[in-house]
Amino acid sequence: MEITVSVVMPVFNEEKYIGSCIESLLTQDYPQEKMEWIFVDGGSADKTKEILLAYQQKFPDLIRVSENIHKTVPYAMNIGIAASRGKYIVRLDAHAEYAADYISKCVYFLDTTDADNVGGVAETKARGEMGQAIALMLSSKFGVGNSQFRTNGASGYVDTVPFGAFRREVFSKYGGYDERLTRNQDNEMNFRIRKNGGKIYMSKDIHLSYYCRDTVKGIANMARLNGRWNVITMKLCPGSMGIRHFVPLALVLSLLVLGIGSVFFAPARWLLALELLLYLSLDTVFSLKKAKRSIEFFRLMYLFPLFHISYGIGSLCGLSSLFSKKYKTKYSAPKI
Repeated sequence: MEITVSVVMPVFNEEKYIGSCIESLLTQDYPQEKMEWIFVDGGSADKTKEILLAYQQKFPDLIRVSENIHKTVPYAMNIGIAASRGKYIVRLDAHAEYAADYISKCVYFLDTTDADNVGGVAETKARGEMGQAIALMLSSKFGVGNSQFRTNGASGYVDTVPFGAFRREVFSKYGGYDERLTRNQDNEMNFRIRKNGGKIYMSKDIHLSYYCRDTVKGIANMARLNGRWNVITMKLCPGSMGIRHFVPLALVLSLLVLGIGSVFFAPARWLLALELLLYLSLDTVFSLKKAKRSIEFFRLMYLFPLFHISYGIGSLCGLSSLFSKKYKTKYSAPKI
């Protein structure tokens, strides 16, 4: 039978999540005989590949495992897409579980809209009590801004979606993933589609659960790296990042400027106090709004500023890339 859907999934050290992810894919109501699942491993040092090969033995006609010596996601996606046969390419993530109708709904909206890429709403989940508080923070507009797919936005045409399901011709028409980007490759791909007249559609009928970082150190490191790569991506791909991605940088810069200025000027002290009071008020309101228990309220009270400041510091560190020759702007995404 002809392959209609090619699932492409980059993986690296995902032994904690890959089993439950594959089990959710095995419940899909889309016919298995019309699918292929291509897992592209970036040299995992844990049991990820062992788990994948065990599933491959059970489903040899469905599952393929490829190697990605470059390790990063855009290389993995381009490797998987080049090896795929489907009319539709569904890009998935191992840190997630998917509703039983996820793939069939992606295909339905690709068939019934004029979108080049469709996606759904991600319910952020985590393991452990601290992880659950982090998940609440990441599903708050105060935490992540107006990210529609994280904050349960309405169905319609949007700037970006999580992961995405694409018409195959997107990659021959607009090119594959930008292999310079360790992060933000989905944002850049969706920006390039829109820039060239394509459309991105998000449906509230498409559901997945995404497992976020579950430790304070993990979420702080993620925020710092995201902040840094936002600036790098802004340099490499102007226009692909929205204003909301740089709000934490504005926060950190204002605190630094007003903090230094308050040593010398009284008005700076008043402005700093006002900014801190306003932030604390918002922190309290949104922590109360999201918390289900008192312990979650106190965790959220410090998770919000930790996330924002770590993010802003990452962007501040990334500013040096604007003057670096390491990140070159002349580039053409490979045609696939």
